Amino acid sequence: MSFLQKMTQHELGRSILSFKREFIWVGVFSFFANLLMLAPTMYMLQVFDRVMLSQNEFTLISLTLIVTLFFGVMAFAEWVRSRLLVRAGVRFDEYLNSRVFKASFDAQLSQSMSNPIQSFTDLTNLRQFLTGNGIFAIFDTPWTPVYMVVLFMMHPVLGWASVFFTVMLGFMAWYSHKLTGAGNEQANQALMKSNTYLMGKLRHSETVEALGMLDHLRKHWTVLYKDQLDQSVSAQHLQHQVQAFIKFVQYSQQSLILALGALLAIQGEISVGAMIASNALVSNALRPISILVSTWKQFADAKTSYERLQILLDKHPERTAHLVRAQMSAQMTVQNLVATAPQRKTPILKNLNVTFKAGEVVAIVGPSGAGKSTLARCLIGIWPDVTGQVLIDGSPIGHYARDDLGPHIGYLPQDIELFEGTIAENIGRFGKIDPSLVIEAAKHTGIHDMILRFPKGYDTPMGEAGGMLSGGQRQRVGLARAIYGHPELIVLDEPNANLDDVGEAALIRAVQLLRERHCTVFMVVHQRNLLSVADRVLVMNEGTITQFGTLADQLAATSSTGPAGQTRTTS
Repeated sequence: MSFLQKMTQHELGRSILSFKREFIWVGVFSFFANLLMLAPTMYMLQVFDRVMLSQNEFTLISLTLIVTLFFGVMAFAEWVRSRLLVRAGVRFDEYLNSRVFKASFDAQLSQSMSNPIQSFTDLTNLRQFLTGNGIFAIFDTPWTPVYMVVLFMMHPVLGWASVFFTVMLGFMAWYSHKLTGAGNEQANQALMKSNTYLMGKLRHSETVEALGMLDHLRKHWTVLYKDQLDQSVSAQHLQHQVQAFIKFVQYSQQSLILALGALLAIQGEISVGAMIASNALVSNALRPISILVSTWKQFADAKTSYERLQILLDKHPERTAHLVRAQMSAQMTVQNLVATAPQRKTPILKNLNVTFKAGEVVAIVGPSGAGKSTLARCLIGIWPDVTGQVLIDGSPIGHYARDDLGPHIGYLPQDIELFEGTIAENIGRFGKIDPSLVIEAAKHTGIHDMILRFPKGYDTPMGEAGGMLSGGQRQRVGLARAIYGHPELIVLDEPNANLDDVGEAALIRAVQLLRERHCTVFMVVHQRNLLSVADRVLVMNEGTITQFGTLADQLAATSSTGPAGQTRTTS
């Protein structure tokens, strides 16, 4: 199978090959640029072997004008191919950045990627290589044999000398990568591990400060940082040694070729013009090889980035999803649902089968670790490791386009995450904001008056308001976001965890309103008072459904087991 056929098997390869027209034009202009690189050689031969002998000034002026014209054309060809590659690089980035963004998000959602930012670094590395000197060297390298043929025509010894230096530089490029590649990769991995650890602790700086954990965490981070530093220093020392030797060979090559040409000129086998021209010609022949040597690390980094991006895009392909109807009844059916997690021996959810009526409010209760939050995430299709199906209106939830399905779903997680932006943008989900719907959602959750007390009202940035909001107020902002736009399916995971009596009363009123709108609502709850607004109660224990029925049925069932059983059911 050819290299091009292998590329077409992967989305990233097909994306690069879609710019083949630009690469063909770069090859055309590279042809003229490299062909005209022979002009200085021909010029020196004519000056030394013809003009110096004939002493004809008109010939010298004519040759100089011609070679100047050639230099102008060569410079134009160099400029055009550089511009072509830069524009292709920008288009390549624009073509893939949205795709990489979505794939990285899917990878983070499925917990298969520890550092999602790496994908964008890989995309930048690949774009920079495709628009840098390394790609020019690839287009120029096929001209090295052409220059060698001209050197053989001048004298076989000069030709074989150019072959020797070309092979030596190529070998050194390969060997330097072999020596330093593993060390550089280990240093990069150590740096990523150290930075990830540090950023994780900075996100929880208040807890670290309050509990006096800074010094202990600093010691752990220092171990990681020292390992990263040692790896980096070791890789750099080896790389600098190799680069120093490569520079020695490159500098020596110029003098040795000149000395060899002088020796052949002394022996009368070539002219003085050929001696000077051969040195320039060897430099042209070795120039792309020298660039490949100097940019080999960038090439290796680009290759690694390409492989990582290829794996990312192949694992998380573009979703082909069904369109979502304008209105949904949100009837939910769970069939043979099993949910697992990495490094966990037993499933979290064990072969669940249950059907929920459209427009009903379901309370999910059970002890900690029973799988309630996992079931809540499965119901909206965001738990990564599942088998079985969750059907919404008879279709698997994974078959819908998430961008289309999102407005039909409201979700309030346990950990409320409010994003950088205004309060209105957070409630309006950062889409095209409908002010009336934003205010309506805020009023239903009882935060409208609170928001108006801010100097900028709904336009207050969350960066400023976040420090003034209590945990309960943040939870009510999250609840307003969940019910914004009248979604048909609402999942609330412990919605009253941080609420006071006023906030809990607002929550109950909001759930009652959702029932009146015939929304399907799921609530993961612990307190008994929220059960009063539920149509049915689902009891879970150790990943299975132990009971499912109305609150009266639950009370009747638990009354027969005594207070202990009752506590277990509603806790």
